[in-house]
Amino acid sequence: MTSSDVAPDAPWIERREALDAWLAPIGPHAIVGLDTEFMRRNTFYPQLALLQLAHDERYALIDPLAVPLREALEPVFAAQPVVTVMHSAGEDLEALAPNLPDGPHTLFDTQIAAAFVGMGLGISYRALVAELVGAELDKGETRSDWLQRPLTDSQKLYATLDVVHLHPVHAILAERLAERGRTAWHAEDCARMKRRASHREGDPQPQRGFKAASEWPREKQALLRRVLRWREVTARELDKPRSWLLEDVQALDLVGNVPDAPARFDERTRGTRALRSAQRQELFELLRRPLDAEEIEATAPVVGHPVGDAKRAINEMRSAVDTLAVQLDIPPGLLCARRSMEEYVMTGTWPEALEGWRRGVLHERLAPLLPG
Repeated sequence: MTSSDVAPDAPWIERREALDAWLAPIGPHAIVGLDTEFMRRNTFYPQLALLQLAHDERYALIDPLAVPLREALEPVFAAQPVVTVMHSAGEDLEALAPNLPDGPHTLFDTQIAAAFVGMGLGISYRALVAELVGAELDKGETRSDWLQRPLTDSQKLYATLDVVHLHPVHAILAERLAERGRTAWHAEDCARMKRRASHREGDPQPQRGFKAASEWPREKQALLRRVLRWREVTARELDKPRSWLLEDVQALDLVGNVPDAPARFDERTRGTRALRSAQRQELFELLRRPLDAEEIEATAPVVGHPVGDAKRAINEMRSAVDTLAVQLDIPPGLLCARRSMEEYVMTGTWPEALEGWRRGVLHERLAPLLPG
C-alpha cells in the first residue's frame, strides 16, 4: 500500500487566526506529530520553509513565510506537557529554534526509539513506516525548493505524508520501549538532543575536533579555541556559513603561524566571502591579543590519535561495549560512540556524552580498562 492511497486533507494555513483555531484543541498531555521542511541557502541557520502538524487525525501545512509562529507555538508545545513526535529531529529543532528556542516540552524521537527497540541505528523514516505500518512513502520531493510559492500539489502531498504515520509509529514504539524497560533511557536521549539543538553559542570547546592540533602547546590550542569560538559567534550573528568566514585549514594555518602584520593577514585570507573589513580587523586583533592564564586553563586539551597502550585500551573498551550491546539488544554506536572511548582513554575523565543511563551500565566495565 502506498501512502498516497490514504492521504488525508491538510489545510494550507497562512493566517494567524487560522493557526490559532487549528491549535486550539491541543491540550496538556496531547500527542502531536511534527515535521519541517527547510532550506540552507548560503546561511548559517536553516530557513524554515514549512511546518507540518498532525493531531487527533487532523493535519495541517503551515506557511512560516506568511504567519508568525513563535507566539502561537510556544503556549502549545513548550508551556504544556504535550508530547511532540518527530523523526531524526536534530536539524528540525535547529530550524524551529527561532520559534521554539528550547524545543518542545517533551520530545519523542522515533529514530532514537527505533534504535532502542532493536531496529538499528539511524533507520530512515521511510523504512520505519514500511516496517511498522506497512505503507510506502514516496521520496520524490526530497530535494524540492520548499521556499517557492505556491508549493505544488505533489509537494503538499509529500509534506502531509511525512506526518500522517507519526501517531501509529509512536504508539508502536512507545509500547516496545515500555516492554523492554527503555522508556526512561529514550526520554533522556531525547532531552539531550533538545539541549544540543538549543545551544546558542555552539560547542564551547570546538578545538577538540582538530586532531592536527593535538601536539600543539596548550597556548596554541587555547588560541585555536578563541579563533573557532569567534568564528561560531560571528557566523551566527551574520547568518553566514562558518566556512565563509574561515575554513578549517585557514584557522589551523593562522593560529599555527600568526601573521605579524595586517597586510600578511589579508594575503592569507584573500577570497574569504564573509570576511569583510570589520571582521578582518577583529580577527587579526584576536590573533595578536595575548592569552591569559585563565583562558589557557579553560581550554580542554585536543585529543590526538591513540597509539600504544591507549590504542589497546580503546580496542578492549570497544570489545566490552560490543558485548554489552548484544546483551542489551541495542546498537553499539547508541551505547557508546568510539569518540567517547577515545576521549575517556586520552583524558582519563568520564565524558559528558556518557553521563546519565550510560554511566550506570558502562562505568564499572570501562574504568578498569584505562591504561595504567
